[in-house]
Amino acid sequence: MDQIEPLFPIPLLRSPGLLPPSLNEAAVAAIRNTRIEGNLRSGQLFHTEVADPRDNELFRQIAELTVPKLVDFGVLLFGEELRWTVKEMWTNMLETGGNQTLHSHANSFVSGIIYLTPSHPACKTVFVRPPGGSDFSFRHHTRSAAIGPFNAGKYVLPEAEPGDLVLFPSYLYHEVPRNQGEQRITIAFNAIPDHLDCWGYRVNFAP
Repeated sequence: MDQIEPLFPIPLLRSPGLLPPSLNEAAVAAIRNTRIEGNLRSGQLFHTEVADPRDNELFRQIAELTVPKLVDFGVLLFGEELRWTVKEMWTNMLETGGNQTLHSHANSFVSGIIYLTPSHPACKTVFVRPPGGSDFSFRHHTRSAAIGPFNAGKYVLPEAEPGDLVLFPSYLYHEVPRNQGEQRITIAFNAIPDHLDCWGYRVNFAP
């Protein structure tokens, strides 16, 4: 029998309901009373300052909940259980009509999104196939062509509920289309392992 092997796939972890409702509600209340700054590319997108979770009690509690998930996800990326640290966190407040342009996260290995409020179906997070790969220069896109993991250019995340976590490699490009609903609040973060070791060549990382 023929077999298809999914060579070199990109992992993405979804953890429904990671944040308990009480912590989720506390996060929303705190964020709405925190100083924010505007996004340079969207006038309807606002952020809190990037913070070290160790210096923010709310972020510290949230970061602690993500660590076991980071350890599991790190095994997929590096093949071994490593010690992971959330080195920075910030929040995104997307108002009606706003969007977040295509971007990736530098200086980290795993990035995450925690959803705090419901999202309008039109503004689900979209992940994009990494550019500059080894794909064919030609495409086959027709109304009748089936789209699957081997030929799709984008992956639209299924609807995320408040308290849900998503983890992905930091190099993976993603965007949020125009928000046609009410205010959408998320927490974003970057994480690093304490070290990587390649046959004795060890590099240590610290926030």
